[in-house]
Amino acid sequence: MEPSEPLKPSTTSKKCRIAEMIQYTCELEETDGGMRPHCYPLLRIFRMCPDRPACEITKFTNINTNTGEVEIPGETSELLPKAKPWRDVYRYQDPLDKST
Repeated sequence: MEPSEPLKPSTTSKKCRIAEMIQYTCELEETDGGMRPHCYPLLRIFRMCPDRPACEITKFTNINTNTGEVEIPGETSELLPKAKPWRDVYRYQDPLDKST
């Protein structure tokens, strides 16, 4: 097998990529030696496109728990909500909120 030719920047600059992140959720369990955390992995999958915020697509994927294989349906891009960078998110004061 010959090594593949590197992709030119012009062909990859607008392509999205898929990234995964594993987070853990932990619960305390009582053992003979006292309390110990027991942690479980949570897989999160993101679509990352240039000039756009990363968007989590975990709930749109099909994950085979036996093999770990992840299937991303082709219509995923049509299902994703519109997003914007956090710097563009504004929080408005709620006139009924007396805590501020």
